[in-house]
Amino acid sequence: MLTPERHQMILQLVKEQKVVKLQQLVERTASSESTIRRDLAQLEKQRLLKRVHGGAAVLTGKGQEPTMVEKSSKNIQIKQQIAKYAASVVEQGDFIYLDAGSTTFEMIPFLINKDVTVVTNGLMHIEALVENNIRAYLLGGMMKSRTKALIGAMAQESMQKYRFDKCFLGANGVHEQLGFTTPDPEEALLKQMALTLANEGYFLIDESKFSEVAFAKIANVEEANIITNHLEIDLEKYKRQTNVIEADKQ
Repeated sequence: MLTPERHQMILQLVKEQKVVKLQQLVERTASSESTIRRDLAQLEKQRLLKRVHGGAAVLTGKGQEPTMVEKSSKNIQIKQQIAKYAASVVEQGDFIYLDAGSTTFEMIPFLINKDVTVVTNGLMHIEALVENNIRAYLLGGMMKSRTKALIGAMAQESMQKYRFDKCFLGANGVHEQLGFTTPDPEEALLKQMALTLANEGYFLIDESKFSEVAFAKIANVEEANIITNHLEIDLEKYKRQTNVIEADKQ
């Protein structure tokens, strides 16, 4: 297969599946692993995709927000692993905030046997919490159809009524210099408020989010803990600034 044909096939697979494993690309193109790695490096340089651990992912703009369905379908096992560890730091009697993210959503099954009170701005989250008989409050506000998150002035006003032992947040990117970011400034503001109102803040970040930068800044790296999966990338630049917990090493 010629290089242009191989590149076209790779881009089509990434477009269709959003995240594609390296081994799948090797098999579909009948190429060597080194050839595919070289292809991915070239395509990333052209800003046609982004490389992630073990494969490639669709490239999104700084202001683009994936839907909740799109988020939920990516890296599901990794997100569950991160979520399980995050739930383990929740103690009996805690008052916590769960952000309207796909990884925080995966925490809910692990909270079932805990005496906790949850506040959330996630419409999908409140349904799951109620179904599992977990005491929960939903912020008011305007609902974003793509992420099923409640945002805006009413959500901010609702948030001010609460104080949290811990908050668990998602982000579209984390960068050692530019901090935690998300595409929507209003969501960023609500996340900032949650951090301010909580004794401890945790960002649940999978491998695809490191070194990524979205439009709106939430916080500096040193302002919250990071729970992630085991990464092959060098985490020292993050560990020098904050507590980084690799869930699968615990």
